[in-house]
Amino acid sequence: MPNGQNGHAQGPAATGGTTAGGQWYPPEWPDRIRALAAGTLTPVAPRRAATVMLLRDTPDGPAVHMLRRRSSMAFAGGAYAYPGGGVDPRDDDHLVGWAGPGLDAWAERLGTDTKGAQALVCAAVREMFEEAGVLLAGPTAGTVVSDTTGEDWEADRQALVARDLSFAEFLDRRGLLLRSDLLAGWARWITPEFEPRRYDTWFFVAALPEGQRTRNVSTEADRTVWTRPADAADGYDKGELLMMPPTIATLRSLEPYGTAADALAAAAGQDLTPVLAEASLENGELVLSWPGHDEFTKRVRPGGGAA
Repeated sequence: MPNGQNGHAQGPAATGGTTAGGQWYPPEWPDRIRALAAGTLTPVAPRRAATVMLLRDTPDGPAVHMLRRRSSMAFAGGAYAYPGGGVDPRDDDHLVGWAGPGLDAWAERLGTDTKGAQALVCAAVREMFEEAGVLLAGPTAGTVVSDTTGEDWEADRQALVARDLSFAEFLDRRGLLLRSDLLAGWARWITPEFEPRRYDTWFFVAALPEGQRTRNVSTEADRTVWTRPADAADGYDKGELLMMPPTIATLRSLEPYGTAADALAAAAGQDLTPVLAEASLENGELVLSWPGHDEFTKRVRPGGGAA
């Protein structure tokens, strides 16, 4: 796997979990799955979230920007993921400056209402700025800011992270329009019902704007890396890189495209039907599967081990 901007991609360092290949596997899953099957576990409602597969072109094809979660984190420590996070309730509090497809078109594409569409697109753009320093916004519908470095930008980024400033206020203050045309929906995954913290996550794809660069500013990550999707998938297959099923699945889906523009052009044809894990009991053995993604099927033996 190639060198990252702020570090190298490194092998497993997960805490509190086991791995199968490079898939992170929380040890509490078997008991929680059994409790769900027995009706003694009530699923929590998933929180809406957005994440962005940020691409840039290289001589060897497009590379994607990934973060490695800190090994000290209780959930999926050491796993690689994309910039992203939960929707801020203020992401849809009023209509933000907007360029690109309208909210009706976004609502149809994302399978939600217009307020939900604004919240998800805003969350995707905001989280990428918060965690990578990259901003899909500009003073006009045909422009994008070329540099987001400097003390004033950093002060605004930290205010967004602290939730002292809403994304709408940030855009208004700087006279910027959100460039929704630089973003495209790619996939949607929902955290399994037996998880204590659940997210309904929309995956987006975008290209790094000219002049901007990523920065390792996420408090949840200890390393960032630009890597070709095929190289990251190879590291996962060898058990060298940890990833959750949605991450490796979306990485594999990016492999066919020769440029970032090719991937963006293909986004309209991607299926946004939610992927939700299913658990069943077969001959005393728990079977965990993600519909349409057979590689992630896990069989949990009565003693709790995964196969």
